[in-house]
Amino acid sequence: MTALDGFMRQQVGQFEPEIRDMAAYCLDTTGKRLRPTMVFICGWSGEGIVVEELVRAAGVVEMVHLATLVHDDIMDRAEIRRNRRTAARQFGPDAAVLLGDALFSQALHIASHFPTTEVCRLVSESTRKVCSGEIMQTLRRRDTNISLDEYRRMIDLKTAELFRVSCFLGASLSGHPLGFAQAADRFGHHLGIAYQIYDDLVDFLGEETQIGKTLGTDLATGKLTLPLMLLLEKVTAVEHATIVSALHSGQSLGLAASKQRMQELGVVAGVIQVMEAELAVATRALDSHGSLAPVPLMRQLVTMLQVKVTSLSAPKVS
Repeated sequence: MTALDGFMRQQVGQFEPEIRDMAAYCLDTTGKRLRPTMVFICGWSGEGIVVEELVRAAGVVEMVHLATLVHDDIMDRAEIRRNRRTAARQFGPDAAVLLGDALFSQALHIASHFPTTEVCRLVSESTRKVCSGEIMQTLRRRDTNISLDEYRRMIDLKTAELFRVSCFLGASLSGHPLGFAQAADRFGHHLGIAYQIYDDLVDFLGEETQIGKTLGTDLATGKLTLPLMLLLEKVTAVEHATIVSALHSGQSLGLAASKQRMQELGVVAGVIQVMEAELAVATRALDSHGSLAPVPLMRQLVTMLQVKVTSLSAPKVS
């Protein structure tokens, strides 16, 4: 991670002088950096071993991710990201959308410098899929007829895809066997689905001061995520009509009230059950590779996410 910090700081200098301060604002070191973590863990070779190719690959996937966040915050009208103003709030949405494009372009520029074209091919394909997932979700805003299969397809693309490619690149670039790289691919895919479900639950149950970003944006922008889908299945007919009307009109549902009903009706437990099933599939993908150095660390990633979910399972309701 120290090497990645240095690499990301170096990338600021690659941008044109007129926008370097803006690029630096996005490429800071305060985020969770989950995707680089997966690159490093799946490519783990031992304590103190820093592989330059893994650092560059981690930089690529993180820059793609940061670009998607810049664009997401514009569409969600989010005010806070990582405990400070979003790029859209800081520079204005018009400049921010172009800044996100510049970050995407720089990520692919870095990827093009690997000795093989595979990295650039994989990252560019994943970037297209992430954008496709976001487009699908944007077009289905305020649509209450989304099926569970359609919801899963959207999060497959917009979140799980970049998790998947991070794990695959980490395993393949570090010289691990192809079979393990394919297992890491499956692991990342299902971990990514589980993480997006967790993030969707955080949007309802989290606290902004702890999470460090604007919450309640799914409700405000009419995104039908798993927690809200399960809530609609369990509420009374009158409540159902009220929620649907609010989503269609863009009215506030009242975040505190939604939290309380989710707890009362067992929605939180249902969401966690779906997420746990995805984590179980992710863990099983590693069963044949237990002797490899990355596997214990990959299993720790699953445990860490489970701990995060446990902290949400009994939230305080204001």
